Amino acid sequence: MRLPQARLDQVLDRYHEIEARMGAAADGAEIVRLSKEHAELRPVAEAVQTLLKARAEAPDLEQMAASSDREMAGLAREELAELHERLPELERQVALLLAPKDKDENASAILEVRAGTGGDEAALFAGDLFRMYQRYAQTRGWRVEIDSVSEGEVGGYKEIIAAITGDGVFGRLKFESGVHRVQRVPETEAGGRIHTSAATVAVLPEVEDVEIEINDADLRIDTYRASGSGGQHVNKTDSAVRITHLPTGIVVTSSEKSQHQNRARALKVLKARLYDQQREALDTARADARKSQVGSGDRSERIRTYNFPQGRVTDHRINLTLYNLPKIIEGESLDDVIEPLIAEDQAGRLAALEDEFN
Repeated sequence: MRLPQARLDQVLDRYHEIEARMGAAADGAEIVRLSKEHAELRPVAEAVQTLLKARAEAPDLEQMAASSDREMAGLAREELAELHERLPELERQVALLLAPKDKDENASAILEVRAGTGGDEAALFAGDLFRMYQRYAQTRGWRVEIDSVSEGEVGGYKEIIAAITGDGVFGRLKFESGVHRVQRVPETEAGGRIHTSAATVAVLPEVEDVEIEINDADLRIDTYRASGSGGQHVNKTDSAVRITHLPTGIVVTSSEKSQHQNRARALKVLKARLYDQQREALDTARADARKSQVGSGDRSERIRTYNFPQGRVTDHRINLTLYNLPKIIEGESLDDVIEPLIAEDQAGRLAALEDEFN
């Protein structure tokens, strides 16, 4: 893909305009806004400058390659060959930076894992999935805080919701949303038969307060006595919080020791779910326009199968099959699945950019 010169000039013009306005701005809010845009544009502008510099070298090298000086011509031809090899990758890097982006790419995220069909085994599988993400988060230096949990009767979780905080969490985990299926002999199965169970995963971008406005009149807030483990304090006080968003029927809960903390956490999850509804509608519209898009917006879609007897993991969206299930389920090799999904998404974004130029 050869990017139009006019589009590259547009990026640099905007970057220099922002730099000039930052130097003259006096209003604090405007300075913050310009600084944010400057930080976002800087890597794009630098990549564009590198590309334009490489493009500008080509005519000079071509002229030198035609020189009567054999030694100089030979060196120029070598440099020209290297430049021709380098240019497509520089074009691709700039194209990726210019392609339509998910504005929540660098956000932290709310992770929700729920047991699906399969009874006790589904709860155990939900527990395995949550631990996979928890360990993966640790390898990337992200912080995981559990907001609410409902344990399974024989282990695992009926439902667990956690906040994962760090740079780029949502961008790496967003394609995990959907139905995950497991095929294995359950611990609860005495006959050695392979069962199929499922769990659902939702990864929601954690939103800033200004992005989602919630009317207090639209909320019903109930407090109740938390059950399960948690010590005497949890069992004796009505500290757990349940918030119902009346217009949508969305219900969120938090059951830690502090009622104030529970309210804040529940509101955070509610905002993430409301924001996710908006994203899901947009994702569905985009998927209708481009069927190859990895994120289809359909959260009920079966996206991945974990086959324990064969040690196989299959992601059905990109027809990816790997035979390192133990390392993937431990979170150690989850990138082996995530990276191809990101690459597929990038290919779709580049195709969209190419359509824009054609």
